[in-house]
Amino acid sequence: MKKRVGMEVSFAAAEAIKLCNVDVIAAYPITPQTHIVERLSEYVANGELDAEFVPVESEHSAMSLCVGSQATGARSFTCTSSQGLALMSEIVYITASLRLPVVMMLANRSLSGPLSIWNDHSDVMSVRDCGWIQLFVRNSQEIFDHAFISYKIAEDHNVLLPLIINFDGFILSHMFEPVELVEDSIIKQYLPPYDPKYVLHPDRALTMGAFAMPAVYTETKKAQDEALRQSYPYILKAWQDWGDLTGRYYHPVEESYTEDADTIFVALGSFAETTGEAVKTMREQGHKVGLLNLRLWRPFPFEAFSRAVKNARNLIVLDRAISYGGPGGPVASEIRSALYNLENRPQVYSFISGLGGRDVTVQDYIDMFEKAISGKAPQDEIFGVRG
Repeated sequence: MKKRVGMEVSFAAAEAIKLCNVDVIAAYPITPQTHIVERLSEYVANGELDAEFVPVESEHSAMSLCVGSQATGARSFTCTSSQGLALMSEIVYITASLRLPVVMMLANRSLSGPLSIWNDHSDVMSVRDCGWIQLFVRNSQEIFDHAFISYKIAEDHNVLLPLIINFDGFILSHMFEPVELVEDSIIKQYLPPYDPKYVLHPDRALTMGAFAMPAVYTETKKAQDEALRQSYPYILKAWQDWGDLTGRYYHPVEESYTEDADTIFVALGSFAETTGEAVKTMREQGHKVGLLNLRLWRPFPFEAFSRAVKNARNLIVLDRAISYGGPGGPVASEIRSALYNLENRPQVYSFISGLGGRDVTVQDYIDMFEKAISGKAPQDEIFGVRG
């Protein structure tokens, strides 16, 4: 019988990381990810998890530790939020360039200033081009499942790239939700012990992080880009294999009511669930509206996305970050680029909302829809600005 329990989402994340049998945890506290590493420290202290738990002095040190431990063949984990990601960003880029399959959970939170501990996507969008595989999850079950899926993807010898699991801070991290646990035998079947392809060892000479002259730098970055793009089929396979074992299948873009939709909302993360409620309400009112949940952010699923929206007239893209001085939010500008060569491409409306944790209600999504189909909405709008 499948075991379904209620727990804080951060604790579900920690439980999954424990079951992944990680070797090294690099931990530095920052709201709202702290409950994950606190729970993992308890598992290590009481002997439930045989791992090195290292309370480092900063987020920069946390990622530096992961680089060193992963390079010596240890399955490594860390997590952070907001300013913590900004501080570790120097090493985030290096981790991807070194092709080290670190997994990081990012409890998405606003970047300062002004200081805010609440949720939006400004932190992850600041490193959208860091070279990591990047996923967005919507609820407790998805973050639990994607711990195993992420190591499966990252450690594949055809991939060897680090991976970020994005989940909304507070909106998810501190909520209690039901989660269906997975038997240890299934996890071991799905995620075998880590088998590193390249390891630093004193008996086998190996160079990581070498200096590159201009004559070869371009080629190294081209190779890195190709590696990220070519990870796509292995991401699909990891999702397929997990679904075959658990019955829970995931996709790069997940569609609801899109078959006949004239207007489609595009959302990332937990806001897709609230948007889904708005779509159901509008469907009951007779509107041809659908929802597309963009789960895979990097590598961007160009073909799957284009297929999903090819018959729509309007796309309402829900951004949770501002691209200052740019053409709408970062997700909307990316989608406009992705659809540029599509015949009869839909009109893209960028609605930036939910900044700094502000609530966005079902009625707000209905208002966005009505503005878009009226033809009076600007193509780019920071929604709900008072005064």
